[in-house]
Amino acid sequence: MTFAPDVTEMLARARADLRMGVPIVVAGAGIVLAAETLNGSRLTACLALGGAALAVTDWRAATLKARAYDGDVARIALPGSAKLAWVQALADPADDLANPMKGPLETLRDGDAGLARAAIALCKSARLLPAAVVVPLEDAAGFATEHALTLVEAAAVLDPAMAALDAIVSARVPLTVSEAGRLHIFRPEDGGEEHYAVEIGKPDRAQPVLARLHSACFTGDLLGSLKCDCGPQLHGALEQMGSEGAGVLLYLNQEGRGIGLANKMRAYALQDQGFDTVEANHRLGFEDDERDFRIGAEILRKMGFGAVRLLTNNPAKIARMEGCGISVVERVPLQVGENAHNHGYLATKAAKSGHLL
Repeated sequence: MTFAPDVTEMLARARADLRMGVPIVVAGAGIVLAAETLNGSRLTACLALGGAALAVTDWRAATLKARAYDGDVARIALPGSAKLAWVQALADPADDLANPMKGPLETLRDGDAGLARAAIALCKSARLLPAAVVVPLEDAAGFATEHALTLVEAAAVLDPAMAALDAIVSARVPLTVSEAGRLHIFRPEDGGEEHYAVEIGKPDRAQPVLARLHSACFTGDLLGSLKCDCGPQLHGALEQMGSEGAGVLLYLNQEGRGIGLANKMRAYALQDQGFDTVEANHRLGFEDDERDFRIGAEILRKMGFGAVRLLTNNPAKIARMEGCGISVVERVPLQVGENAHNHGYLATKAAKSGHLL
């Protein structure tokens, strides 16, 4: 028996370090520091090592007019005189319109981009802006040992297995839509946020269950925000399950289509500047949708369900469920919650993300 952390535990440690502004090291590659939590002294130390670059996604590179020679990522060379405010302005689009001129930027085209890809993946998994200062090292493992830094393997970062989910507890919770409600708690073994399943009645496991995969939306679900249709969809799904007497609603902690609440608020701020929801995500450096629907499929399997009647307006969600081994026998529309504040948002989801509204 060993007390040493395994690969999954080391990745969780790396995410925590990046959120605190602590560097991590990718084995055989080099140092990674999240741009969002970077401080001046650590930037100076990185620049002194030589070869420092800012890794950004191809979406962010397009906004910066920087060439993404590596395809999905770009490595922007950092001069030895680079200042913290300038580096963070490259990473964060908040002031792009006020200060559009940040270049000329030199992007690297030679060398391996594996460190940059690993850095972006780590920042995304830590719910930080997808931008990182990276410094290649010949002896990365030795550097990690010398400075007591977390060391992770690039393969585990770039192709992460979904963390196993443990069913922690379930208990009866009478709800307004049904007194026969039960809440199940599932905890990922990588230390990530817990996910929930609300079971209505006693669904027959041998039959397709009326199901909804609902991604957490603090603003819509709890605050009644009018910028989205999440709150009405949550309550509408539960009401339909209550009316039918059975169903299961998965409440997945993947805020903002998987980018986290802070980044979702950054996207909202960009929407106030005139960008639509997809354009805002891209300016931040994210894809349209960063969610991992394997989580929902695994919870359904653990609860004994193999087929669903899926409450959704999103055909892509159906494809992802079926790709994860869950049969979707019927799409059940859930068209609720449109108002004067979210009309444009819903129109964008229909036009750019294929939602059936």
